[in-house]
Amino acid sequence: MPAPDYLALPDPHLDPVVAAAYDDQDHELFSLEAVGAAVDVLSDLAGDGAAVEFAVGTGRVALPLAEAGVRVHGIDFSEPMLAELRKKKGAELVSVSVGDMTEIRVCDDAALVYLVFNTITNLRTQRQQVACFGNAAAHLAPGGCFVIENGLPQLHRLTPGESIVPFDVSAHHLGFDEYVDQVNQISISHHYHIDGDQVRSSSPAFRYVWPSELDLMAELAGMTLEARWADWHRSPFTDESQSHVSVWRKP
Repeated sequence: MPAPDYLALPDPHLDPVVAAAYDDQDHELFSLEAVGAAVDVLSDLAGDGAAVEFAVGTGRVALPLAEAGVRVHGIDFSEPMLAELRKKKGAELVSVSVGDMTEIRVCDDAALVYLVFNTITNLRTQRQQVACFGNAAAHLAPGGCFVIENGLPQLHRLTPGESIVPFDVSAHHLGFDEYVDQVNQISISHHYHIDGDQVRSSSPAFRYVWPSELDLMAELAGMTLEARWADWHRSPFTDESQSHVSVWRKP
C-alpha cells in the first residue's frame, strides 16, 4: 500500500468532529495560568488599540483577551472551529471573519496582530508564510506589532537514520513528530487521542520554521524584531528553549 500523501490531505481543523473535540480542558494550554500569561502579554502590547487574531479557532485566547477589554477581531478559515467559538459565553465580544490569514483583510489600523500555538506552521510553504507576515503588516497601524508563538524544530533529537520524535506520551494522548522532508521543512504530527476503548487519530502536515527565518520574513514585510522570549512569562530565550514568543514592530 502506498504511503499517504499527507500534504494532499485537507487541514483537520475543517472537520466538525475535530473542531468539536478541539477544546481539551485537561491540556495545559487551556489552564488559567497558560491563558492568563498570554493574555497579559497581548493586552500590554495592544494597549488601547484593537487586536486581530489570525487562526482564532475556538477562541481559547481571543475570548479572555476580549473580556480583558481589548477589541478583538478573529480570522479563521474553518467554519466548524468558528461555530464552536460562537457557542461560548462572551462570543459576542469577538467579531469573526471566515477567510485565509494570508489574504483576508479586516482593518488597517490594528495595534496588534497575533498568531499562537505553532499555527504559522499550518502554512505549508515558505511563500504562504511570507504572505502571512505581509498580511499582518497590512493590518497594523504604524507602531503596531505582530506576535507569533511557535515551537522550535527538534531535529537535534533525531538519532542517525531516524525521523520520529515523540512529544507527548500520556494516558489519553500519544503524539509523534515525523520529519519527512528536511529540504522543504515538512513534518507530520501524528496524534492518537484515547478515550476509553475509542481512539481518534490524525496526521496533519506542517512546515517547520526557524526563528531566524521568521525574522527575515518580518523584514520583508517592513517589520523589525523587538523581543523574543522562551514563553509568555517573558523568560529569556536561550539555545535550550523549545519554543519562542516573538514580537516584531512596524515602524
